Amino acid sequence: MSAASTTTPGGGKLRRILALMRKERYQVLRDPGSITIGIVMPVMLILLFGYGLSLDVKNVPVAVVLEDSSLDARDLLASFQLSSYFDARAVRSMPEAQRMMLDRTVDGIVRIRADFSRHAAMGDAEVQVVVHGTDANTARIIQGYAQGAIGLWAARQAAEGKTMASSGPVVVQSRLWFNEANDSHYFLVPGLVVLIMTLIGAFLTALVVAREWERGTMETLFVTPVRAGEILLGKTIPYFVMGMIGLLLCIFAGKFLFNVPLRGSIWLLIFVSMLYLLVVLGIGLWVSSATKSQFVSSQVVLLVTFLPAMMLSGFLFDLRSMPAAVRLITYVLPARYYVALLQTIFLAGDVWAVIIPNAAVLALMASLLLLASRAATRKTLG
Repeated sequence: MSAASTTTPGGGKLRRILALMRKERYQVLRDPGSITIGIVMPVMLILLFGYGLSLDVKNVPVAVVLEDSSLDARDLLASFQLSSYFDARAVRSMPEAQRMMLDRTVDGIVRIRADFSRHAAMGDAEVQVVVHGTDANTARIIQGYAQGAIGLWAARQAAEGKTMASSGPVVVQSRLWFNEANDSHYFLVPGLVVLIMTLIGAFLTALVVAREWERGTMETLFVTPVRAGEILLGKTIPYFVMGMIGLLLCIFAGKFLFNVPLRGSIWLLIFVSMLYLLVVLGIGLWVSSATKSQFVSSQVVLLVTFLPAMMLSGFLFDLRSMPAAVRLITYVLPARYYVALLQTIFLAGDVWAVIIPNAAVLALMASLLLLASRAATRKTLG
């Protein structure tokens, strides 16, 4: 037997896979919708999350009711006026401040009472803080910022020996771990990576493959010598490459545009991202093979991947604050484990106690979903 004949089967398989990849590349380049989902939407999400979306609260309009004209009271007023978190407006009476609150001219009221300086000298002064509560989360943030401004003023007074607070037995020193700048971009950017990888991996794959089912081109492939595994590889590899390009765009934007630290290994980040990308690719392939309809595939993928990645992954909302039944559902969502990995690698570093179990779950999910995709495709080959 000649050397050429011994290498023919493997070489033929490789040629078929490369031909399928070229076909998929041409299909993506000729389809405006695929380019929009794979390139334009990730860029728009990066710009939107980076420059248009922020969970930080700054320049909050507050009315400071200055009933005491002492130096201590004016110093406390200055603490609010000089803070970047507040747009402080001094008023003389509480009814005036209440009218401003009702008109939504201000979102909070800080009341410095007439006996403030006398009580400050004794170390038991009180400041009333009233916050508009229609948005409970923003209200809690404003309360925290107001307490911080008052605490800084009290610390300065104690350091200068102007109050009896320095004789207190306890001094509180607070510190934010892993987000010293208290910047919401630190956790928005990892969440952005999840959304982009999900968008490219699951949504785009499901649409493109389902389109081939609708047009009958998938059946055309079935009458050729191409095998089911080769079809899956030819479909998976191009979108895998697109997903990795999206990942690199997010890393570049997070590092150089939004100054988000990357404290862990970039190679580890790429590895766990590859695992998650295989998971969402498997979902897209399996859903499209099972439904064979672009509309149905898009709706199913939206419900099982994109929306959970945004709402139930820990990206925007703390999982521990959810009801127990909803929290149980999150354990079957791959985005939950990927968000935990991204937040850890970006902000805390290579914490193996978090990385190993979450990466293992993603690897298991990827294996099961790719096997399910192959089984669904093999059934159609009959």
